[in-house]
Amino acid sequence: MNLLAFDTSTDTLSIAVQAGDAWWQHTGPGGAQTSATLVPAIRTLLEQAGLSFATLDAIVFGRGPGSFTGLRTACAVAQGLAFGARGGAGVPVLPVDTLLAVAEEARHQHGCTQVVAALDARMDEVYVAHCEWQPARGGMPGVVGHWRTDGDFGLCAPEAVQVPAGWTLAGNAGVAYAGRLAPGALHASALPTATALLRLAPALLAAGGAVPAREALPRYIRDKVAYTAAERAALRATPPAQTTP
Repeated sequence: MNLLAFDTSTDTLSIAVQAGDAWWQHTGPGGAQTSATLVPAIRTLLEQAGLSFATLDAIVFGRGPGSFTGLRTACAVAQGLAFGARGGAGVPVLPVDTLLAVAEEARHQHGCTQVVAALDARMDEVYVAHCEWQPARGGMPGVVGHWRTDGDFGLCAPEAVQVPAGWTLAGNAGVAYAGRLAPGALHASALPTATALLRLAPALLAAGGAVPAREALPRYIRDKVAYTAAERAALRATPPAQTTP
């Protein structure tokens, strides 16, 4: 298949294009720069791959949880490009959970098959999901397995994250909350990369995960995006927690 994938849910912009068995990828600064750089970078990568919006089979994007602005940007771009692709005929969109992509990147980079995926949610909280790899038992071409996750993704304080024995904590939350987030667990650095989205795509497409562009929506875990002025003042007035050696 010819696929375009991108994730803008973190401070890193990740884009990848698949043309048959060949892949091209781009990584750059995310955050505030994403809205200005995402579409030009997509066009450049498609050109390198010898593809165009007329030859894509689907568009894959990281739907969240993650940065609110990043998720809205990714969803809006995915919808717009999908509506306009193939001369206006459109292509399907595959929204993929970012925590699932974290687990897949940890499997690809570090060989992890039991992963607690955790992303920095800011405001002294983390997004978290328990993901376990299930190898394929034959059947669908291109599908090597799939991830099984717990029900709803969680949002909690770093100290509340539970990592079962033998599991690996993966994501970017360990950098932001070093010493507070499962200090006794095995940690692995992993982001929801666009190449992870491409590796997840065959199983998700086979399971019917693709939707029309109008149905592609972000996945939010909470509605609150920032502290009020009073809450910020209260936090500044709160002394830091003391730890016992």
